[in-house]
Amino acid sequence: MKTPTKKVLLLEDDRDLQNLIRDYFAPRGYEIISHSSAEAAEKEIIMNSSGDHPIDLVITDFRLPNMNGIELIVLLKKIAPEIPIILVTAHSSVDLAVEAIEKGAFDFVVKPIQFSQLAISMERAVYVSRLLKENNRLKLTLDESTKKMGNIIAKSATMLSIIDLSKRVAGSDATVLIGGESGTGKEVLAQLIHATSPRVGKPFIAINCTAIPEALLESELFGHAKGSFTGADEKKVGLFEEAEGGTLLLDEIGDLSLALQAKLLRVIQDRKIKRVGENQYRDIDVRILAATHKNLSEEVKAKRFREDLFFRLNVIPIKIPSLRERREDILPLAEHFLKIFKARTNSRATGFSKEALHYLLKNNWPGNVRELENAIERAVVLCDSDLIQERHLLVPAAGLAPNVNPDVLTDENIDHLIEEQAQNQVKNPEEKRTESSSSAEPVQTRTQDSTQIPTGNLLSKGELISLATLEKRYIRFVLGEVDGVKEKAAKILEVDRKTLYRKLVSMENDIGTMATH
Repeated sequence: MKTPTKKVLLLEDDRDLQNLIRDYFAPRGYEIISHSSAEAAEKEIIMNSSGDHPIDLVITDFRLPNMNGIELIVLLKKIAPEIPIILVTAHSSVDLAVEAIEKGAFDFVVKPIQFSQLAISMERAVYVSRLLKENNRLKLTLDESTKKMGNIIAKSATMLSIIDLSKRVAGSDATVLIGGESGTGKEVLAQLIHATSPRVGKPFIAINCTAIPEALLESELFGHAKGSFTGADEKKVGLFEEAEGGTLLLDEIGDLSLALQAKLLRVIQDRKIKRVGENQYRDIDVRILAATHKNLSEEVKAKRFREDLFFRLNVIPIKIPSLRERREDILPLAEHFLKIFKARTNSRATGFSKEALHYLLKNNWPGNVRELENAIERAVVLCDSDLIQERHLLVPAAGLAPNVNPDVLTDENIDHLIEEQAQNQVKNPEEKRTESSSSAEPVQTRTQDSTQIPTGNLLSKGELISLATLEKRYIRFVLGEVDGVKEKAAKILEVDRKTLYRKLVSMENDIGTMATH
């Protein structure tokens, strides 16, 4: 016998009706558990909730011994809000039906029960309930994944391996030295290490060693006693003490003076600090992370950085590549920043034009993720249509040429990255194309009559052309409709992608030949 896949709790005091419902629905894959009181139903739901197969659906009569069906709906929605409820009553009252739905019922069935009608309602209820459960499960999985990834948006294999390494070293107290150009996200990676470490409930404090004057940096790090120097009117707790039990990130550590490097080395060795103006040492429990855009090995050779401190910091080195070295991450990052800045403004922008995507992928981004973020924020503010154009990404009135390397990616590689990003997004089927001409006729890529060819924008009235010319025009037409994405065009044209590229090259050669005559 086939094991029932849907478990239904039936609340009905009529034994004959209980048996009829069980006999009708058991062969259809339902396990019917019958009770006649609300108290028994509550216990049944609680008991099943901890098992492998909880209750999928509740069907309840309106008239129950100690409470009515509406009151039971309110009760069950408190203890098991995810379980759909179908209310059965002998009164076909509109007001009662409305009240039942308002209190949380999934559906309303009137006696005498039409089993075929009830079966449809039950199928819908179980289907919707399982969709909601799956949606919640996926949401929890996504939230957990996001939590593990921190605020890092990454798709490239290089960054994913760095994230994996960071999570693996997070469980220890080993010092991590994070290298990389300015704007690559060194502090964000440090936050990920802290967030996935046993110290997650404790402070995470970051200090940029270049942002504080040399005379004040020692006091900021270690604190000072009252009256220890001019202006020290009160005692001050340093950042090492503020980060007690947590993590301290020393950003741009390569810019520390040699004198402070010596003191930091002693702190790392002894795990003790001494405030400026005091003789007393204080124990500290702090995980130290360091970050720099400089090559510390070269700094050591140049005698600008202590070799012993370098070895203390370089226990686990992690080098974040520049954005131009991981171009697979550009479009996911751009989409992420677009969502953030759109939520903060009243911008109409919902996506990027094909030209804008090409610009994003070909730009060298010397300022890395920080520069990309600023560019997207500027574009969202300036955008006056649904799609961000290339002009919105350029620095206005700055007289600066975009830092673009046209040879860094081929058009085919760019199209591949754009297509991948498009497949990862949830498309809105009602979204309108904003770049198509308002006078253009709609294009129908599939028709009932396979010989019917859309001629809008292809032929002028009375114009007669060869089949080869029509083919070339239609290829250009389809490419325009899919924003130049060749993979989509090839699918619509039902040709191999290589065939499409060959035809495009032939078309370009034809144009070149015409231009020379």
